[in-house]
Amino acid sequence: MLRRDGKIPCVLYGAKEVVHFYTTPNEVKNIIYTPDFKVAELNVDGSKYRCIVKDFQLHPLSNELVHIDFLNLVDGHSIKVEVPIRFRGISPGVKLGGKLIQSVRRVKIKTLPEDLVEEVIVDISTLDLGQSLRVRDIETPKGTEIMNAPGIPVVLIEIPRALRSATAAAEKDTKKKK
Repeated sequence: MLRRDGKIPCVLYGAKEVVHFYTTPNEVKNIIYTPDFKVAELNVDGSKYRCIVKDFQLHPLSNELVHIDFLNLVDGHSIKVEVPIRFRGISPGVKLGGKLIQSVRRVKIKTLPEDLVEEVIVDISTLDLGQSLRVRDIETPKGTEIMNAPGIPVVLIEIPRALRSATAAAEKDTKKKK
């Protein structure tokens, strides 16, 4: 009945109580259809909740929202969430013609709601041609722990083929002169 009227059934859990309510697609489109991580402020029957979208289901044929699960953020109780990785700075390797390859777009973090961040910032201003940063190299904000494997590369500055062949030709010339 709710879905026929254009409403989306929702459930809010994570505290002492479980709250069932409904919403409209326009009210949640900016937190569902985005690559960013967002904290939502819900107002249900006069009660305010600070929460995150934990899961949502789409109709298999029409791609319309069918159901949304919200997790209530309770201070002092740790949560695990995936947040996007953003880069800061300009890589000297990219300035020289290298290509920035991002292999990890999101990382799973464990934190308390009061320390929750919406993104993890990675400084790439020291990366030269052929260098990379791994998960273990990411500086985490206070109270945040990254759950991904530490050896996974996050970003790499790839040496372009033209630069590789020019370097190889220059090395060959110096060997002939010796």
